[in-house]
Amino acid sequence: MNILMVTHYFDSHGGGVELVARRIFRGLATSQDRMVWAAADVSAAPEEGPHSGSLRLQTWNAVERFTGVPFPVPSLRALRKLQSAVRGADLLLLHDCLYLSNIAAYLFAWMRGIPVLIVQHIGIVPYKNRILRGVMSLANAIITRPMLSSAQQVVFISDTTKRYFSSLRFSRPVITIFNGVDCDTFRPPRHDENRLEIRERLRLPREKPVALFVGRFVPKKGLAILRKMAVREPGITWAFAGTGPLDPAAWGLGNVRVFSDLHDAGLAELYRASDVFVLPSMGEGFPLVLQEALASGLPLVCGSDTAGADQAFIQFARGVDLAKDDDELSATRFLAVVNEVLSTTTSAAAAQRQYEFARARYSWQVALRRYFEAASALVSEFHPAQVTANPAKVRSAYAAGNTTQGQV
Repeated sequence: MNILMVTHYFDSHGGGVELVARRIFRGLATSQDRMVWAAADVSAAPEEGPHSGSLRLQTWNAVERFTGVPFPVPSLRALRKLQSAVRGADLLLLHDCLYLSNIAAYLFAWMRGIPVLIVQHIGIVPYKNRILRGVMSLANAIITRPMLSSAQQVVFISDTTKRYFSSLRFSRPVITIFNGVDCDTFRPPRHDENRLEIRERLRLPREKPVALFVGRFVPKKGLAILRKMAVREPGITWAFAGTGPLDPAAWGLGNVRVFSDLHDAGLAELYRASDVFVLPSMGEGFPLVLQEALASGLPLVCGSDTAGADQAFIQFARGVDLAKDDDELSATRFLAVVNEVLSTTTSAAAAQRQYEFARARYSWQVALRRYFEAASALVSEFHPAQVTANPAKVRSAYAAGNTTQGQV
């Protein structure tokens, strides 16, 4: 079968949605099934394989450059290319709805009777700007909800997102598929690893506690709250791994370290060198970085809504109620929990329990198999001759080397 996957950006852009898309792109491209990934041309396209390809869409990206809100605007030429790609697909796989290229691809598929599978990552982003909040609420009402209710299959990546859209009627029962984590890369320190040596390589202080944030440097991730925390707790080193318009290096704080080029093994080392993972974001589904931190054995402090993305995950996370329009209060609440966590030593046994839980529950092998089965069911209904009958090939393709993950 021929699958066209559309996202706002490619994985080189660095967001969590894009990294999840990368795993699906690599996992579902096999000897009998072809994957084509279409996204904005603002960053490099992924390396193509014998059964996978990319479609770079000429895009105007000023909205993100000036506001931090990801909203690429495709050109007319890009839309024509996208229409042609949809025409040649057996299945359209979309990640979220509120991007112009995704909306256009959906309409092209609807006009040609091509089945659509939507992976919905988020519900509502509680932007501080009232205009942005209002625009997103309106867009969800008139775009996202109709798209989800009429799509042939909807996948939610968290319980939080599923609850937000629970009032909708869907074409068929929805599926929840949690994002996966590479537990060969992200793991607790081994007994023969010296965390102080890792800190020296990363130029982190040997003795001070390290609080880690990983993700895009954008407002919805809680960067304003993190800045207030760093100012108020100079005794903690605040490590930031990622890129984006709100660069913590510009804060001029001596206890802030920024890592903008870590990925895979290098990023995993930063997790292992840290003492606590902090994510004061709101309006997310289930950020991949939480699962990476979990597998690395780190204590987790995040917003209460984020902690509830998977009911089984709550036992390992300290959820904090964020004050919607009061960063000072949010910073106070977060700092109280962070300091409490840092005052308690995390045992190697507790870290190992987290790792084992992550390995058992958040497996990319299982997730890819479920995506393949969902895609096959749709294509078999609309294009029976295009379906391959052996789901085990997805697992074998994954095991053959599709194991990179974690770029920021």
